Amino acid sequence: MNGLLNLGSLVLGVIALLLPIGSLLSTHKQVRNYRLIISTLSLSACAISISFQLFYNHHLVEIEDWSALMDTTSSSVFAVTFLLISTILLNALTIIINRDKTAKKN
Repeated sequence: MNGLLNLGSLVLGVIALLLPIGSLLSTHKQVRNYRLIISTLSLSACAISISFQLFYNHHLVEIEDWSALMDTTSSSVFAVTFLLISTILLNALTIIINRDKTAKKN
């Protein structure tokens, strides 16, 4: 069960990055209307992904697998930092573009 936390974290991290990219690249009117909802879903996927990493680290501490914890912590910190910064930047870009297009319509 705990091994699935890493897989879930990876899948949700990819979803967190692909949602705003897909929203930015889409030309369909329906997608453009829901960009703020897509950004919220993306940020939620990012938060859950990071939470899964924390739960997995907590599991390693509970079973006292110190060598696994020491081996994976630096790469986990790098991955979480990359995911968080990328997700925030992509979603900010999505909101800025959506705001500009909405302002032009009015």
